[in-house]
Amino acid sequence: MNIRHAVKLLGMAALLAVMLGLPLTGAAERFSFVAIGDVPYRVPLQFTYFERLIGRINQIRPAFTVHVGDIKNGSSRCDDERFQKIFAMFNTFDQPLVYTPGDNEWTDCHRADNGGYDPIERLNALRRLFFAQPGSLGRDRMPLEHQSADPKFGKFVENARWQRGGVWFATVHIIDSNNNLQRNQAAINEYIVRNAANLAWIDATFTRAIENKAPAVVVMFQADPWWELEGREDQRSGFTDTLAALKRNAIRFGRPVLIIHGGQHKFIIDKPLYLHRRLIYNATRLMVFGDNEVHGVLVNVDTDDADVFSFRTITVPQNIEPAVSPKKP
Repeated sequence: MNIRHAVKLLGMAALLAVMLGLPLTGAAERFSFVAIGDVPYRVPLQFTYFERLIGRINQIRPAFTVHVGDIKNGSSRCDDERFQKIFAMFNTFDQPLVYTPGDNEWTDCHRADNGGYDPIERLNALRRLFFAQPGSLGRDRMPLEHQSADPKFGKFVENARWQRGGVWFATVHIIDSNNNLQRNQAAINEYIVRNAANLAWIDATFTRAIENKAPAVVVMFQADPWWELEGREDQRSGFTDTLAALKRNAIRFGRPVLIIHGGQHKFIIDKPLYLHRRLIYNATRLMVFGDNEVHGVLVNVDTDDADVFSFRTITVPQNIEPAVSPKKP
């Protein structure tokens, strides 16, 4: 077979694949990104730890890094100085950095040890600083699609979406503290509006992925939605709608879905989604390190692999705190 004939056959095969809606073989995309969250938690020590982690990530040079929220712990001040410090550190990432807020930086700020702030005022402060400009943070900025482009959701600048190698990524502002369905009517009212925006953003992201025949979807948020409380929705009421949306869309999409979040400061990879006690196998959960464990997770993406995602920890040896021996009885 001569070269011209071979090229012609390949072209016909590609055309047939497009007509049938099949993925084009040989068009595999391979890249890596980093997932972190719940850091820096304690100060001033963990500023040094976080700087080391940033340096390690800059050495690896991933396509981008995602921080899934909680840039402070729940018992430290929510002042502008702290926000400015983290904002400056985020912009020392050489590659793009995408951030979605956690509960510690705004819902918990009413506490006396947090400064006794109005949580909604702190949320607005976060939006003005971290989301003042469209696109990512970091030295090398990456364009993002923001939900705020839709007039119906104009204030939700923090909900972002982008695609890389055909894979669709979305950050969604879902937080611990029961997703702010708590405390008082002001908190409940905030939850109702943001929850509606989040659900619309999740649905729209999967619709976009289906329309583009995406090989995978990645959804990222801060909260641990208490996957293990299946059937006990009264105990996780702020997450019931979110989990229903993730289940519905994972089934609708039918290809690999990766859900990345923080919350419990434990490195976990598992498959937590069930419907009627049956595993939704195409959905995988990654919970990132946090608090004392100032490390990251490298997520490798290979669209030619049926699972698409594989994982490797990014360990910073200097950040490993020594284990404490149990006390003798």
